[in-house]
Order: sequence, then structure tokens, then C-alpha cells
Amino acid sequence: MRLLLVEDDDHVAAALSAVLRRHGFTVVHTRDGDEALRTLVPGPGSAPFAVVLLDLGLPGLDGFEVCGRIRKLTTTPVIMVTARSDVRSRIHGLNLGADDYVVKPYDTGELLARIHAVARRSAVEEPATDTEETEDLLRLGGVTVELPTRQVCVEGNPVSLTRKEFDLLALLAQRPGVVFRREQIISEVWRTNWEGTGRTLEVHVASLRSKLKLPTLIETVRGVGYRLVVPGDWTG
Repeated sequence: MRLLLVEDDDHVAAALSAVLRRHGFTVVHTRDGDEALRTLVPGPGSAPFAVVLLDLGLPGLDGFEVCGRIRKLTTTPVIMVTARSDVRSRIHGLNLGADDYVVKPYDTGELLARIHAVARRSAVEEPATDTEETEDLLRLGGVTVELPTRQVCVEGNPVSLTRKEFDLLALLAQRPGVVFRREQIISEVWRTNWEGTGRTLEVHVASLRSKLKLPTLIETVRGVGYRLVVPGDWTG
């Protein structure tokens, strides 16, 4: 995943870039808004950016102005990463088109989870898997997930799910075999980082297994999170 980091503090940028690269990201660093806007528009043959990490306290154009201009150029997700923790700044940033807002100092795991979450929501095309997938319909063995109608069937029989149960299943089903960290799931489905949501996640996973009558469909990866087992690996 290719990221654009807009940060005027070289020490902060170097430390964050090192962490991101250890997690497999390609990081391009710019120090001000004008440079970021020039860099964001890909040249011939260059790969687009999946996410922009945008500081607000920039020289010249501030981060709010940069975000507004980015939205006129591209739909690339923007995460504001800033020390400004007041509610007014959060609201203003989101109203300008930011996809998320993270306050410094932040937990690295949370930032990584938020990057993955906004990247998935931007509908970046994923490589083909063993599932049959279209933009609106996911097929996993005998399970079908219709995204527009929010309907789920097992062997042609409809299964009634709650809103959060469907959101959880749809998230896992879009990348079968991939392990989602608990923090990622909570950020995407519940839109929060509240630790108390963890128990709610466990209850929803148990409920999905029961309603779908496929106890091995969703696998618990101890100490990490959950993954949807690809059809060829099912045992029940």
C-alpha cells in the first residue's frame, strides 16, 4: 500500500515512516501542502496513493486548506494526524472531507487499523481470491452476501442478521483468508476504539457462527483477531 505522509517535522516523519515501512507500506514524505498536492497527482506509470496522512500544522497552506484542495483533485482517503484534539477541529476536518481524524500522541496499532479501515472503504481493487466476487455480490461456497440489499443466504436459504452482524460478515467476506485484527474490526464496524467493545465483538462472532450454522467459517486467531476461512478449507 502506497501512502503519502504530509508532515513538516522531519523527526516525526522519520519515526512514523520507519514504523509504516516495517508493516509493508511504501511511504512518500512531503513537508508542506503545495508539495503534497503536486505529489498526489500521479504521473504516467506511477501508482496512486491508497491513503494520505495529513498533519494540520503545516507551513504555508494549513492542513485544512490542503484537505479541501485534495477533495477537489481525488477521492483518495485522508486521515488527519494532528495534536489538535478539540471537537471543533475534528468536526471542521471531517466536514472538509477527511475520512478519519487521529490525535497525537496516538497508539501505532490504532493508526495502522484506521489506515486499513479507510483504505478498504475506498473500494481499492483487491486481487482475485478463491471466492466468486462481483462489486455487489460475494459468494463463499454455499454462502452468498448481497451488499446492496444486505441479504445473506446459506445454500439458498435466507438468514436474518442484525445490522452489525451483517457489517461484520461483509467485512471479513471481502478478504477471505486475511486475518483482521480486533482493533481493525472494531474501528470499521463499530467506528470506535473503545476497548469495551471487544466483548461485543466476541458475542457477534458467536451469533454469526450459530445463525449461519457454519461454526468453522469464522476462525479465531488467538491473540490477534478473526479471519473468514476460504471455502476450500472448510471442515464443517
